Amino acid sequence: MLVPLRLVFAGTLLAAMAGAATASDLITVPVGSSDVAVPVATGFNWSGFYAGVYGVVQSSPARGTEVGAGIAAGVNAQLDFFLIGGEVALHGLTGDTIDTAYGQVTGRGGVLVTDDLLAYASAGYGMELSGTGERDFLAGGGLEYAVTDDISLNAEYLRGFDLEGGNPKDQFSLGARFHF
Repeated sequence: MLVPLRLVFAGTLLAAMAGAATASDLITVPVGSSDVAVPVATGFNWSGFYAGVYGVVQSSPARGTEVGAGIAAGVNAQLDFFLIGGEVALHGLTGDTIDTAYGQVTGRGGVLVTDDLLAYASAGYGMELSGTGERDFLAGGGLEYAVTDDISLNAEYLRGFDLEGGNPKDQFSLGARFHF
């Protein structure tokens, strides 16, 4: 009786091993699956030239509040999640006392909060192009948000510190930019 029990045990063991061997083939990995390209979102490319339009509100003790519109052009260089750039802008202002034109040249440096959102500080030189010829040192900052691959919207605040012939001023602008 010992022999048949050994045969039963050996047969059971062989059957279990054969079942385990076939179970290993239930999950298969397709050949070449590592060659499938995975799309990667690259985010907005901030580097390059841009041009845009903006609305502006400027306030000073001598002139009160003036409103206007302007044009701007600039260039940016994106270095990983940092950005540096420069801009020239010209806007016309109208107020209670006088209509004037104002030009400015600014540089900016910022950090990409997300791929599409830039927070930056800005500083430069501003000059009244008509009337008194006021000259100002400008300092401030803003936010710019990329809404498409080519268009961004920005909000910026600049404080004008009198350098010659004028008075301090506060400037707030909202604009749209096209990136080339």
